[in-house]
Amino acid sequence: MTKPSKFAHVVYMTRRYDEMIEWYQRVFEADVVHQDPALAFLTYDDEHHRFAFANLELLKPGGDGGRGDVGVNHVAYTFASAGDLLATYKRLKAAGIAPYWPIHHGIALSMYYQDPDGNRMEFQVDHGSVADGVAYMKSELFGNNPIGIEYDPDELLARYEAGAGEAELMRMPEGPPSGIPAEHGMG
Repeated sequence: MTKPSKFAHVVYMTRRYDEMIEWYQRVFEADVVHQDPALAFLTYDDEHHRFAFANLELLKPGGDGGRGDVGVNHVAYTFASAGDLLATYKRLKAAGIAPYWPIHHGIALSMYYQDPDGNRMEFQVDHGSVADGVAYMKSELFGNNPIGIEYDPDELLARYEAGAGEAELMRMPEGPPSGIPAEHGMG
């Protein structure tokens, strides 16, 4: 069985956007990799981002700031290769467990799942090195589309099973930028 190779990051939904960023900078001595009015990504180590913050004042106005409104959006786990991610997708699909959001973020090829309680997790494969990821997150390309482009995991699995290499599997798909699905708690 293929398992994640490491814990990657956690994403928080917040109505105290600036305070949260400042707190994580102070407590973890974290650096901001990308920040816009809606999303911020910070790191303190060898990961392109360990924390991300979604500003609910912009993304989901009108909430009450209670526990159902703010808190952990998802935790992410990194797999060693696209092949490992796709093998896990195939195994889970056979068990009746499907991702609710397959997306290529530019820095990572990802599939988002929900457990029986609705807790969300991201299974991902990094695209390139950490330095590549940080550079991409600081680029105008990422700034113009910090969410990514959705893809068809069955089509990608078929390409993998037909012998497609890692570089082909990790290539960013063509298509319009994706919105954040309602299942992600911000729609």
